[in-house]
Amino acid sequence: MNKILRFFYPSIRYGVHASWLLLAARVIFGLLLMAHGIDKWRHFEALASSFPDPIGLGSRTALTLAIFAEVFCAAGVVAGAFYRLALIPVIFTMGMALLVVHHGDLFAVKELALAYLVVFTLLFLAGPGDFALDRIIGPRFSARRPRHEMS
Repeated sequence: MNKILRFFYPSIRYGVHASWLLLAARVIFGLLLMAHGIDKWRHFEALASSFPDPIGLGSRTALTLAIFAEVFCAAGVVAGAFYRLALIPVIFTMGMALLVVHHGDLFAVKELALAYLVVFTLLFLAGPGDFALDRIIGPRFSARRPRHEMS
């Protein structure tokens, strides 16, 4: 369990310049993705019956999951809260959009999904930087002791 917590909440420190760059990338790309998700949310009823369903859960469920990733998880990315955990649904959604939904489309159609997939994958690998809520959240998780500690 400790390895998982260390992966999601790394204790490495970033330089100030790197942290500002990661913050800018998180905010810019997170807000751009949120705009797509909010647009889907606003037009939910119109999209629900025809939204692509790449994993067979039904159009309505697929749309709901896409909105969750693009709005709520993107908000976590912007804030740097539960950062890497929030990026998993975002990366999965962009991967499905690129590789399944737009598989046979022209490059110009799938270009945006590819750009988001690359950026969010790089952000996942880089971590949130020092200007993230995970800097407050992470130590709280790592400070917890196991229930059955041996003496």
